[in-house]
Amino acid sequence: MEAPNKKEEMKFTQEQLNAINFKGNLIVSAAAGAGKTRVMTERICREIENGTKVDELLVVTFTKAAAAEMKERIEARLIRLSEEKNDAKDKLRLLEAANGVSRANISTI
Repeated sequence: MEAPNKKEEMKFTQEQLNAINFKGNLIVSAAAGAGKTRVMTERICREIENGTKVDELLVVTFTKAAAAEMKERIEARLIRLSEEKNDAKDKLRLLEAANGVSRANISTI
């Protein structure tokens, strides 16, 4: 599945925004197709953008396919975020984070 484009990323419901911006640990539970992966991708990428390292996160999902999809989306989103940065250090940090996503603690129960 392809990651949402930049325009789609900005469209979140208030509940989704609450989950994205919540401080601390979070469990997201919703029906299929409700946008869980998109919300978690945005939340994780914002955490990384704000200085959290990829290897400091633990993301657990129920299927290997969902974990793989989330990794792909996070990597793609971090690359897009790096392209939006003007500061070379910010660009490099986000690209390094994108490169580290394949080794991130994003897995199944």
